Amino acid sequence: MSALGRRPRLLLVPAILAGALASSCYEDPLLPIIGHEANDQACQDGLDNDGDLLIDCADPDCLVESTLCGEVVPEFPSEDDEADVLTCHDFVDNDDDGQFDCGDPVCRDIPETCCIRENTDVTCSDNLDNDQNGFADCADFGCRNGVFVTVCDEGTDITCADEKDNDGDGVSDCDDDDCAMIQACVGQTGPETSLEACSDGRDNDANGFTDCMDFSCSMSMDLDVLQYCANVPAEDTLDACTNGEDDDNNGFVDCLDFSCSMSTDQDILEYCADQPMETSVDACSNGEDDDDNGFIDCLDFSCSQSLDPDVVAYCSAILEITPEACSDGVDNDHNGFTDCADFSCRTSEDPDVAQVCQESIGATTQAANDKCSDGVDNDGDSFVDCLDWDCSHNPLVTNCPTPRVCE
Repeated sequence: MSALGRRPRLLLVPAILAGALASSCYEDPLLPIIGHEANDQACQDGLDNDGDLLIDCADPDCLVESTLCGEVVPEFPSEDDEADVLTCHDFVDNDDDGQFDCGDPVCRDIPETCCIRENTDVTCSDNLDNDQNGFADCADFGCRNGVFVTVCDEGTDITCADEKDNDGDGVSDCDDDDCAMIQACVGQTGPETSLEACSDGRDNDANGFTDCMDFSCSMSMDLDVLQYCANVPAEDTLDACTNGEDDDNNGFVDCLDFSCSMSTDQDILEYCADQPMETSVDACSNGEDDDDNGFIDCLDFSCSQSLDPDVVAYCSAILEITPEACSDGVDNDHNGFTDCADFSCRTSEDPDVAQVCQESIGATTQAANDKCSDGVDNDGDSFVDCLDWDCSHNPLVTNCPTPRVCE
């Protein structure tokens, strides 16, 4: 057929469309099309339209696409605390810090607000980004620091054999020092004498020294190993200890490196002795960054982890690492967080500190149950007994009903 024969059929199309548009107007469907959570209707229908496990205003998409879920700016700002379930879901920046509801770090630190949804063994091992924050499972802060999350510990028979970097430190399973004493990895340590063992970044023989820092490598009888170690930059000369660089790539620069500060070279020792250090009680309490490493006083490891018991005693008294400091209502370490809102309190391995910062604590089921049925807000977070996440999600607690799931 010729092009002329086809032309009338093409000309009919606009006419048909025009007739259809003239006879009816477009109407919104009663329910949104599954696959989009991007308008007011989809953000208030109680459905997970895009299948990302988040419904309506709990879905970050609705914060962007819907007028229902964005921030509400009151005529008269209240400047109240944004620190409970109500204020963390009212669409108001109550404390006027530029963040509202689950966008506010304070709200995210309160598990009962359901702002962090990846904080259980189930949600931390399902290969899903449950809270749509860009991080899934153990890559998510909520999983790595979840009080009752065990699947992200690199130190159990399961996590040391699952071919995952559960604690996010760059190594997995038996390559991780946390697994060294786990049954699955016992026997996998060996001599640090081969070129491979002397260049893998691991303390293979578990003697506290890695690669060419280990005499078994640096003084090896293997010429290939000796040559390799000879070419590894060292921080053991006066030039290397005064150039402001981390020559041996061990994380410590110049006189902060033991290879300089504890050198057998008298010139190096004299140089380091004249450098400002943050190692004495005076230097750790003067409010200055004496060694210019970006950390002041007891926030500097050279103070908080000092070998001087007087320095340790001083720092322990002012840091938020004791039961007293985690319950005195004071931001002792001046990092912006007070008591159990401070990461150092919440994640402390000291059972006495944990007692302060958890509603339930105890080595036995009975001890945990007792704490979760005494009618007392033991950790002072306004949630009592089974209403507190510490009780409702603690695997030791048996007297609480099935944990409430964030919806």
